[in-house]
Amino acid sequence: MASATNSSTAETGTRTGWQRWLPGGLRVRIAISVTAMLLVLIVAQSFALVMLNEEMEEEFIDGTLDEQLHYSIEHSRRLGTLVGPQTPTMALYRYTPGTAPPSGLSADLAALPVGNHEDWSSGRELHVAVREVDGQRYVLTYDESEHRERESAVVTAIVIGGLMLSALSFLLVYAIATRLTRGLETLAERVECEHDGTPFAQDGLDAELLVVARALDHAEARQAALLARERDFNANLSHELRTPLAGIRSDAEMLLTDAALSDKARRRAERIVATTDRTATLANSLLLLAREARPQAVEPINLCAAVRDSWARLHAADATARGLTLHIDPRAEITADPSLLALVLHNLLENALRHADGREIEVVLAGGCLEVRDRGPGFGAEDPMRCFERFRRGGTRPGHGLGLALVKHICSACGWTAHASNRPDGGACLAIDFGAASGPVQHAPDGH
Repeated sequence: MASATNSSTAETGTRTGWQRWLPGGLRVRIAISVTAMLLVLIVAQSFALVMLNEEMEEEFIDGTLDEQLHYSIEHSRRLGTLVGPQTPTMALYRYTPGTAPPSGLSADLAALPVGNHEDWSSGRELHVAVREVDGQRYVLTYDESEHRERESAVVTAIVIGGLMLSALSFLLVYAIATRLTRGLETLAERVECEHDGTPFAQDGLDAELLVVARALDHAEARQAALLARERDFNANLSHELRTPLAGIRSDAEMLLTDAALSDKARRRAERIVATTDRTATLANSLLLLAREARPQAVEPINLCAAVRDSWARLHAADATARGLTLHIDPRAEITADPSLLALVLHNLLENALRHADGREIEVVLAGGCLEVRDRGPGFGAEDPMRCFERFRRGGTRPGHGLGLALVKHICSACGWTAHASNRPDGGACLAIDFGAASGPVQHAPDGH
């Protein structure tokens, strides 16, 4: 049979899932933050290394060009013929200024002044060294294509290495964060679960966790003291209210038995009885709303019979009540606290009776959802779910505005879900989803 579970049990699963996500999210954020910081450092260091390598390469190339040009000029002067470099990436040209440049030397390069230059006119980067000796101009060019390829390979290796190092850093930091936050996760699980009174602060906790655990112990102690005072207050208030109300109602009933009582006095006595009943109901509702309303005696209940019993009590007290149409399998059962379920059904049916304007009321069970439908004015344009707010009243008939708030309160305590909506063809529909916490309403076997 389906069980109407306690709200704390229903909420524990949700909170535990949320709680488990929180440390994981914290770990991920720590890992991402540290990895991002490391990545920034890696990128900065890599950029500095690339720039330093570029500067050193430039100096090396300039030095190589100077040495090669000096060597070629000296040997060319001594041998009387042009001695060029043996490196395929270098080319040496010699010509007399004012004459046409030799074949292979562009006019742009020939027009460069004496010194070291970088040139992009040919579509690739060239280092050019220009010298004049004995009326002759020497132009030495160096193609940097191979150097740029090596540089690109170095940058690629740095990028790949940086990414691999970042991934490794993320995993390592995440593992460290997991280890460090495991105590926090354990402490949070203890808070979410049913606490057996064991102090949260225990030996072996880290100093930071010990501070949190002691704060939780202090908060729990304060909460326990507040709950104890509230229970005592509720018990005293219940006793102090019920005793004088019972006396007032008893005296009013005694007056009604007096045959000599005038009609005017009789009507006043009847109003006293009705007002006393409403006051007692209001007090009971307020007391129940102030308490946690935990299910106590949980047992299988025939849902169809429970609805009929609640309707019978209302029908006997309200002469305007019409018929009740039930669409509930007679074998439908739910495991719940009988008193809480009866209170929910009573308030749902009473609300429908108050707003049905004498029309028929339908109670339908579909799966694990019980719906109470009326043909009244409905909720209008406002949000139907606001009907569960405390002291919210609709219509002109008397009421204290706590009936549906009490329904919502009990449903939350039992792990059920309360819904309110307007019917497409007019009227209101209040529904209790028993399956939200306990699964579908079960059917007893034939002959139950």
